[in-house]
Amino acid sequence: MKKFKIIFIIIILSLNSVTQSYSKPVPESFADLAEKLMPSVVNISTSTTVVTKSNPLPFQFPPGSPFGDMFKEFGDPQERQSAALGSGFIIDEKGIVITNNHVIQDADDIIVRVNGDQEFKAKVLGADPLMDIAVLQLETSKKFIPVAFGDSDKARIGDWVIAIGNPFGLGGTVTAGIISARNRSIGLSRYEDFIQTDASINSGNSGGPLFDMEGNVIGINTAILGRNGSIGIGFSIPSNSAQIIINQLIEFGETKRGWLGVRIQDVTKEIAEVEKLDKPRGALVASVAEKSPSEKAGIKAGDIILEFNGEIINQMKELPAIVARTQVGKNVEVKIWRDKKEIIKNVILGRLETSEDFKVSEKQKEIDTTDQIEDLKITVRSLNKEDIKNRKLPNQTTGLVITSIQNKSPLAGSIEVNSIIVEAQKERIKSIDDLKQITKQVLNSNQKTILLAIYNNQNQRRYIGIKLD
Repeated sequence: MKKFKIIFIIIILSLNSVTQSYSKPVPESFADLAEKLMPSVVNISTSTTVVTKSNPLPFQFPPGSPFGDMFKEFGDPQERQSAALGSGFIIDEKGIVITNNHVIQDADDIIVRVNGDQEFKAKVLGADPLMDIAVLQLETSKKFIPVAFGDSDKARIGDWVIAIGNPFGLGGTVTAGIISARNRSIGLSRYEDFIQTDASINSGNSGGPLFDMEGNVIGINTAILGRNGSIGIGFSIPSNSAQIIINQLIEFGETKRGWLGVRIQDVTKEIAEVEKLDKPRGALVASVAEKSPSEKAGIKAGDIILEFNGEIINQMKELPAIVARTQVGKNVEVKIWRDKKEIIKNVILGRLETSEDFKVSEKQKEIDTTDQIEDLKITVRSLNKEDIKNRKLPNQTTGLVITSIQNKSPLAGSIEVNSIIVEAQKERIKSIDDLKQITKQVLNSNQKTILLAIYNNQNQRRYIGIKLD
């Protein structure tokens, strides 16, 4: 019996030691780490001149009217200053600062505050809207305390992290939490592989660093879920992905991403069955661009890309990021599934930014989509980044700006022009088609009442129920 008790105690102690080897102690305090890092985190303020041209009068004077000259100044372009706040961090003693592109985009002046009391003007060395990263240079000869990048690939779900930034313009603020998830995609940009954290992140934290417990930057805080503030779901650009872009912006002032020249889609269970693939995996090639690296290498529509440059493609969304971070001009092996067997194609990568595909997509982005919602008798346009910045909305906001409301519209009297529709029937509105489809569904229902979530002209979020005829 005594022998049995000894064996039992040994087993318990062994299990306890194994558990301890897989866990890390909860930090007693973050004070020492925060004190060390605070001098390297900066507050960023920008000012932008916004030009608007509108007729504030509810009517127009006929040609030749004497009142036309009297009131013509009311229709002249009006200028106003728009201010924005954000965060950043220093990566070089010479004053190179990293932040988000949306923090400094279109800014006339950029002021960076270091240690809460030292202010410096900054210029943009390079910016990348696709990953939402910008590199600034402080215009001074002073030396600064930089922070180093860590290896974001080693960051694990459950690891402790701290975020330091400038929420709501309050200055250096430290929050702590854990990594909640990895490889998140939330539809904000083309290349997304976010680290999700429950460290409190609010408006003004954009561009600030996410640190591990060694004091290394493993992420750039970029977005939050929650319309009025943090709800414990924040997103950061992983440092390993960010460093590739940052190095290119510092060296060239622009990005040089790899380009394959294919349009891809998910491999569904049904497609995998038809193609005799063991399970849904890889990226299905929907089309191949003319004169692209893929066309020259012999890749065809209908092929399924299983591996690229030695990296296995488990899901379609992984391929664009892997291709983009691969060196332009590199000869890479692409393993594809064709005719129920694996074959290898060698592709010499092109550069995305000089491709026709990229030029066309950029032109399409510049088009300000406007359309009528016949059932609501309103005209709307897509919400854009300038709207979000000028109206100080959460970065991830999507929706439609109302540009006109007909007199017979069911919305007349309840909603004003320039209000922003962000939800209908509790569903997020991302496009004009979204609102059209939901409106038709309501009209075909028995209730015929549509519930809209809007931002009014005072940028207050409200729910409004509208009865449709």
